[in-house]
Amino acid sequence: RDTLLFHFGWEWKRKRKQRAVVEMGTLGRAIYSVGFWIRETGQAIDRLGSRLQGGYFFQEQLSRHRTLMNIFDKAPVVDKDVFVAPSASVIGDVHVGRGSSIWYGCVLRGDVNSIRVGSGTNIQDNSLVHVAKSNLSGKVLPTVIGDNVTVGHSAVLHGCTVEDEAFVGMGAVLLDGVVVEKNAMVAAGALVRQNTRIPSGEVWAGNPAKFLRKLSNEEITFISQSAINYTNLAQVHAAENSKSYDEIEFEKVLRKKYARKDEEYDSMLGVVREIPPELILPDNVLPDKAEKALQK
Repeated sequence: RDTLLFHFGWEWKRKRKQRAVVEMGTLGRAIYSVGFWIRETGQAIDRLGSRLQGGYFFQEQLSRHRTLMNIFDKAPVVDKDVFVAPSASVIGDVHVGRGSSIWYGCVLRGDVNSIRVGSGTNIQDNSLVHVAKSNLSGKVLPTVIGDNVTVGHSAVLHGCTVEDEAFVGMGAVLLDGVVVEKNAMVAAGALVRQNTRIPSGEVWAGNPAKFLRKLSNEEITFISQSAINYTNLAQVHAAENSKSYDEIEFEKVLRKKYARKDEEYDSMLGVVREIPPELILPDNVLPDKAEKALQK
């Protein structure tokens, strides 16, 4: 059975390759063929290396996931200071501005239209951003997300506009034509119907979403601070994701060596423990740490 499945899979791949090649010109066919064989060779070398490592390779998984992916002639444009999590997918006509962050499990799919994300914006884990080629009203709708916007976990944004320093709560759904104005908030779990405009300074909640109340000055400040906090946190995650396997294992040893013990236990042994610089996080990542430092 395994042999039949293997041959079936190989035959399917071969026919798919043939269909793609038929649609290309002579030069395109040659380039496609070379690319195909390079990729196949790379995958074969990867599998061989994994077998040679034995059980060791299970601790260092090699992912073929494509974080940034072209679709037709459309390619993502992502600033060098953006954090895109390894499990996120940014596809097609998508622009992401400086200091923004696309978190784990997110999908930004700009295939039939464009997606624009400003600077300092965070789109949190498992959120989906898509676009509309057309709808019942015949409108062509991209998705536009401004600067310093916070989009909570598992939100869905489809063919809508979210202006600067707005807040979209966890699990919220924004449908085609929705406009969330600057300093407005969509509550967690809200469903905002087509072509709804949420005015600045208001909170909308429910299914369908309706006006709930006005935002307080403290909440408006919180929206801006939330974006800053996520920009700082993204830098830590970016640094962690860029570490090699050896660096990760070395830090494990350091953490074990410098693990915090009970103060009385340390005093009885006459031990003074100092945290090495490699394990010290920036103050702006841990607000409680910064407040304690100021109090001292």
